[in-house]
Amino acid sequence: MLRIYNTLARDKQDFVPMRPGEVRMYVCGMTVYDFCHIGHGRMMVAFDLVRRWLRASGYRVTYVRNITDIDDKIIRRAAENRETIAELTERYIRFMDEDVGALGVEKPDHEPRATQYVPQMLQMIGRLEANGLAYRAADGDVNFSVRKFPGYGELSGKLLDDLRAGERVEVGAAKRDPLDFVLWKHSKPDEPKWPSPWGDGRPGWAIECSAMGCSLLGESFDIHGGGQDLQFPHHENEIAQSEGANGKPFVKYWLHNGFVQVDDTKMSKSLGNFFTIRDILKVFDPEVMRFFLVRAHYRSAMTYSDAHLNDAKTALTRLYTALRGAAPGKTAPDWSEPHAVRFKAAMDDDFNTAEAVAELFKLANEIGRGKMELAAQLKALGGILGLLQRDPQAFLQAGSSGALSDKDIQDRIEARLAARKQKNYLEADRIREELEAAGVILEDGPKGTSWRRA
Repeated sequence: MLRIYNTLARDKQDFVPMRPGEVRMYVCGMTVYDFCHIGHGRMMVAFDLVRRWLRASGYRVTYVRNITDIDDKIIRRAAENRETIAELTERYIRFMDEDVGALGVEKPDHEPRATQYVPQMLQMIGRLEANGLAYRAADGDVNFSVRKFPGYGELSGKLLDDLRAGERVEVGAAKRDPLDFVLWKHSKPDEPKWPSPWGDGRPGWAIECSAMGCSLLGESFDIHGGGQDLQFPHHENEIAQSEGANGKPFVKYWLHNGFVQVDDTKMSKSLGNFFTIRDILKVFDPEVMRFFLVRAHYRSAMTYSDAHLNDAKTALTRLYTALRGAAPGKTAPDWSEPHAVRFKAAMDDDFNTAEAVAELFKLANEIGRGKMELAAQLKALGGILGLLQRDPQAFLQAGSSGALSDKDIQDRIEARLAARKQKNYLEADRIREELEAAGVILEDGPKGTSWRRA
C-alpha cells in the first residue's frame, strides 16, 4: 500500500483517498512576476512525480495547480516596468510554461488564476464573517480572527502564544490581534480593485487558494502540496479559512517538498541567491536537470551547484548508454520482475525516488552484463519518472562540443578507422585525443565505433 508522509500528522500514513479510486490534489503554484528558479522547478517536478505515481497506481487524478496573478510584488513590478499587470503576468505565465515544460512537467488538469475566482473568495469571506471569524477593521481591511479558530497552529506545530505574524502579514493598529491576517484589502490609489460588500479592494494572499481549491475539488479533498516555506503561514491560514467557512475538514494529507540550497542557505528571490531554470538550461540538458531533481527524495533538502548537475549528467549518461542499441520494447513495466517490485516498493514508501532511481542503475548493470532483454524494463520504469524516453544516441550526442558538428565528428571517426586499417596507430590515437579535447568520447565495440559528447 502507498504510504505518504502527512505534515499534519508528522508521520507516514496509509494513503486512503476519500473516494475509492479517485484522488483530488491541489498544489500552490507560481506568483508570476519573474522567471522560475530551480527551487520552483523542484516543487513542480516533485508534484509531477506524485501525480505520475498515483496514476501508475491506478488512481484517477484531478490535479489543480494555481497561478497567483495579483499580489503586492506583481503590482510593484508592473509599476517599475511601466506596463499593465496583465502584460506582466501573461509574459511570465508563458515563460513558466516554457521552462517547466522543458523539465517534462505535465500540465495540471486545472490551472486557475486568482483574478478569475474573486467572486468565490467574496462568498467565502462572507461565510467567515457570518460565522464570527472575520471582521472589518477601521482601515477598511477585512481580517481573519485567528484566536477564534481553535485548530490554528496544528499544521505547523506552533502554539498561538509563540506565533508571530508571517512574512506577508502586515501588523497594524487596525488589527485586533497581531496574528490576524488579511482576507480582503481595501483599495489604494492606482491599484487594481474589485467591488465587495466591504468596499472596493482586492483579495489577501491565502484566501485565493481556499476559494480555488474548494471550488474545483470540493470543500474536502485528498492532497494539498507546496513548498516547505508555505507551511506557515500560508497553509495554516488556508486551513483556518476553509474549515472556518465550511465547517468540515479541509485536506486529508499535506505534502511539502524540501528546499534547494546554495551554500547551506535556502535559495530564494528575496535573498538574491537564486538560479533561474532558463539560465541553467542554457548550459545543461533539460533532462539532466530533471534527473538532478528526481534522484533526491522530495522532502529532503538538496544543494544546487554546477558540480552536482555535472554529476547528474554523468549518471544519466550511464543509463542512456545501457539503452543504446536496444530494441524499443514495450512501454509498460512488467511489475512481476524483481527490479520493478523493488521500484514499486520504493515509490509506495512516500514517493522515494532516490531508491527507485537506484533500481534503474541496478537494471543498467544487468544490461551491461549482457541481459539486453531488461532494456525495455529500464525504459518503462524510467518513463514513470519522466526519464529515458529519448533515442539513446540522440541524448548521448546532444550538447556542445565547440565548433564540431555531427558531420565533423563522423568524418574524424572515419579518418581514424582508415588510419587503423593502415596500422597508423599514432594517427588513430591523435584523432581520438583531438576529439576528447573537444568533448567527444569514442567507444569502440563489436558493431564499430560510437560516440557521445562529454
